[in-house]
Amino acid sequence: MLGIFNKGLVQPPQELNSPASLNSSLKPKLPQEILNDFISLSSNACSISFGDAMSLAYVPPEKPFSIHQRLFCGIDEIYCVFLGSLNNLCSLIRQYGLSKGTNEAMFVIEAYRTLRDRGPYPADQVLKDMDGSFGFVIYDNKAKTVFAALGANEDIRLFWGIAADGSVVISDNLDVIKASCAKSFAPFPTGSMFHSTHGLMSFEHPRMKMKALPRIDSEGVMCGANFKVDVQSKIHSMPRVGSEANWAPWGSHS
Repeated sequence: MLGIFNKGLVQPPQELNSPASLNSSLKPKLPQEILNDFISLSSNACSISFGDAMSLAYVPPEKPFSIHQRLFCGIDEIYCVFLGSLNNLCSLIRQYGLSKGTNEAMFVIEAYRTLRDRGPYPADQVLKDMDGSFGFVIYDNKAKTVFAALGANEDIRLFWGIAADGSVVISDNLDVIKASCAKSFAPFPTGSMFHSTHGLMSFEHPRMKMKALPRIDSEGVMCGANFKVDVQSKIHSMPRVGSEANWAPWGSHS
């Protein structure tokens, strides 16, 4: 999968951008070139774009019944690419009052929409309730927000980086990220979530801050940063900030 989000839409952690990309023989690419290269990898690839703001692209799995699914769907201008599977999908469907035919991508959209509109639970709790291996990226075209998360068990991997124009690139394909972002990329941290308005946080440890650790590649060059939970830190209060952000994880703890 591939997600590309304009820098006016998403402000990633500054540490993700490596100055070494400027001097690297491999230069970061522009979003359209990244998208075209990804689509060329498979005749089955499909994509959706909203002008220069964002693009999502997806290649269906070769084995349709693989436990590591790739799912794509859109509901009411909310679009989701989901990787993996949830062991407790049936109980989550009952909990949210959804139809039996709901798949993981559809569930994630409905859970996101419930959190966005009504905010009955903190988002970190919703993610902790998801039992399985998962990674997903959501784009909400109405709210113009991006929400991404990666499960804690490391069965699914995501990577993110910075394109030539400052756009954020997210993919499960490391080769795509390396070719697109030069030295400005890193693994997306497990057990974490990223919201385009509120930034990066751990849903496993929502009361602790994330810290950036320099990441050095095999050539001895700094490449972005790894983000880990800072066990010495604590977030004491996170007040809500407007009805549109009522669902946001950063506004649910005291």
